[in-house]
Amino acid sequence: MELRLLFVSAIIVAADQISKLLVKGIPAIHLTGLLPGEKIPVIGNLFTLTLLENPGIAFGINFGPDFKLLLSIFTLAASIGLLIFFLKIRNKSFGLRLSIALILGGAVGNLIDRVFYGIFYHYAPLFYGKVVDFFNLHLFNIYLFRSTVGDYVFNIADLAVTAGMISLLFTIRKSNKEKEILGTSLENFLVKDKE
Repeated sequence: MELRLLFVSAIIVAADQISKLLVKGIPAIHLTGLLPGEKIPVIGNLFTLTLLENPGIAFGINFGPDFKLLLSIFTLAASIGLLIFFLKIRNKSFGLRLSIALILGGAVGNLIDRVFYGIFYHYAPLFYGKVVDFFNLHLFNIYLFRSTVGDYVFNIADLAVTAGMISLLFTIRKSNKEKEILGTSLENFLVKDKE
């Protein structure tokens, strides 16, 4: 049974949570973090550390407080589903397992924020927390959904999910090419065998 890649998920969750706690601060031990919106330049204005709390989903899309509990429950169900899927594919290709491990780690990292941060930071009940984002990349402005987008704020969990999705696409594409090559080779073999 090949479950070692679950350590990748665990490392992502640990790195994600440690970084978020350092950026946001831990009031119980008097560790101060950044103030909301405060920026620390890393590479000029191109890349900064900026504390933002996202009440919604990716790209700051927010469906309002009525959907907050539903979003948290959906994220919990998706995380459980990813874990079950990972266990089912434990003997499949390394690329597929790594992709799912990355996505799982990222999903759990952001799930912890949604479920517990409201209580931990005393601003909302269980399942109503906000996701802490802090890597702020300012690129060219793009007009998207009736607004201008140019600042991309994300966290380690978001990076893991993105890397996992990209890896999954490459893994599926590679698998399809291998099937095509294998199918062509098998076809050629069968044709030669008949001759």
